[in-house]
Amino acid sequence: MRVITQQALGGPEVLTIVDAPEPQPLPTEVLVRVKAIGLNPLEALLRAGEFPPLIGRPPFILGWDISGVVEEGPLTYRFRPGDEVFGMPLFPRAASAYAEVVSAPALHLARKPASLSHVEAAALPVVGLTAWQGLVDLGGVTEGDRVLVHGGGGGVGHVAIQIAKALGAHVIATASGSKRKFVEGFGADEVIDYTAVDFTEAVRDIDVVLDTIGGDTVERSLEVLRPGGHLVTAVAEGDSKLVAKYEAAGMRFSGIAVDPDPVALRGLVELVEQGRLRVHVQETFPFERVADAHRLLDGGHLQGKVVLTV
Repeated sequence: MRVITQQALGGPEVLTIVDAPEPQPLPTEVLVRVKAIGLNPLEALLRAGEFPPLIGRPPFILGWDISGVVEEGPLTYRFRPGDEVFGMPLFPRAASAYAEVVSAPALHLARKPASLSHVEAAALPVVGLTAWQGLVDLGGVTEGDRVLVHGGGGGVGHVAIQIAKALGAHVIATASGSKRKFVEGFGADEVIDYTAVDFTEAVRDIDVVLDTIGGDTVERSLEVLRPGGHLVTAVAEGDSKLVAKYEAAGMRFSGIAVDPDPVALRGLVELVEQGRLRVHVQETFPFERVADAHRLLDGGHLQGKVVLTV
């Protein structure tokens, strides 16, 4: 099989395609013939050495989001050969998903909804699980809550809007003016153009803030929360000073350390099957053009997700 690996940290040019033996699944794992691979900004940071080395030093194989077909091999009762599955196996340990075949714990996969293509399914796990765990597990969003999603046009953001709406929340999202229609199309009740308006002057009495931006956005979000409100962040979870500041103000502060929770994954599947959740893919690239895909990741300001087809 072919895999995408790198021998050194650096720009997209360090990503190379080589031949490698197929992985050997453990008794609770299945072999998946990969059809599509979702790319995430974290992988570009790991490639460049700009993030703590979750998966060690090169050589390594990046990637977690996959959609594909279960192959013959040691199988559990969960799946059979030919089943179409998707998921985010093993995160934050290496799943080596930039490959034509991946061995994954069966518990970390779910059957692909028939309404999703493999490209769409591969785009969903990391962003979907991050949003679900932030809003459902940590945020405890319920009907009537006012939810502010920072970065509503991004991968996590556009999925979070839909999950919050499905929970019955009134959803406000920050996004650039160019993404207003895109964000509104996913159900946001209000959109704040952060390039023209200070969100701290535009909203108040927020029950839950979901942050995907970081920086001073996290600290400033304290100003818009109602008493006892909750800030959930996907990017600033390790800031002990911010935690102390929120707690001193009587607010809650939580960080998302996303994991391949099968219950949450099934929750995403249910929303997809109900027609209440879809994922936007900005661009797809063939396996051979992974460097071009990473250049797009490096540019930032994505609208939804980027996916490799295999």
